[in-house]
Amino acid sequence: MTRITRQNVEHAYARYARFYDLLFGAVLESGRRRLCEAVAQLAPATLLEVGVGTGLTLPRYPAAAAVTGIDLSRDMLAVAQRRAAALPGRRIALHCMDAEQLAFDDGAFDCVTLPYVLSVTPDPARLTAELRRVCKPGGDIFVLNHFSGGNAVWAPAERLMSGLAARIGF
Repeated sequence: MTRITRQNVEHAYARYARFYDLLFGAVLESGRRRLCEAVAQLAPATLLEVGVGTGLTLPRYPAAAAVTGIDLSRDMLAVAQRRAAALPGRRIALHCMDAEQLAFDDGAFDCVTLPYVLSVTPDPARLTAELRRVCKPGGDIFVLNHFSGGNAVWAPAERLMSGLAARIGF
């Protein structure tokens, strides 16, 4: 399998930004919906979304939560910023940041979400260590994955795409 680099991810998502919602919006919607329902049950005061992308989850998070979204792609964040601006009264902060080197204090968030990011990071172990570091002790971390991990339906597609990983960004 080809190793994914930060540059691969930045380049791929710069290309995807304009049509990401059209391409992946509906396809990955049920996972996003379930993620946000689980977060809503917790009603966290502070939430970090790693890989906020175009901000498709932002309207579904609890309105009372202070939401911080980060993404590596400035192009994706530009779309998310427009989406956040359409949610008046919400406390939403968006930052361009590498999730493997988070610029937040230890224990800064009650809840951390990682929708569809684990398969696009160059160093998943480093990423998960950072998530654990910034999540408060006793807080919650939600990981939503693109792929099945061996499901008979997705396995052939996963094998096919693994050779293209650096080009497609995941």
